[in-house]
Amino acid sequence: MTSVRPKLKPDTPKTVTAWETASGNVVWLRADLTWTQDVSEIGVFTGDAAEAALEQAKTQEGTITDPYFMEVTEDGQVAGRETLRESIRANGPTVPYGVII
Repeated sequence: MTSVRPKLKPDTPKTVTAWETASGNVVWLRADLTWTQDVSEIGVFTGDAAEAALEQAKTQEGTITDPYFMEVTEDGQVAGRETLRESIRANGPTVPYGVII
C-alpha cells in the first residue's frame, strides 16, 4: 500500500515514517535502520542513503505499513509542505482525548 506524496529533492533532509501494522502507531526509521515510536530518535537521510533507507523499509511491509519520506530539518525537526500533518502524526491529536466539542 502506498500513497502519493510530494517528491522531495535528493539533497532535502528527510526521514522515513510508517505505521506499525500490529498497533497502528506511527513509527520512524532511526539512523541504524530500526524503527522507533519516539520522534526524537529519527534518522535524517539525504541522497542515495535516503533512497536505500526507503527501499529497506519497503521490504518490511507487513511489520510496518505505507513507508514514505517525511521532510525534516538537518537536526530532525518536522519541516516542509506537510508540516501540520506530520506534526499531528508526531505529537498526537490537536484536541485532548475525552474533550467533546
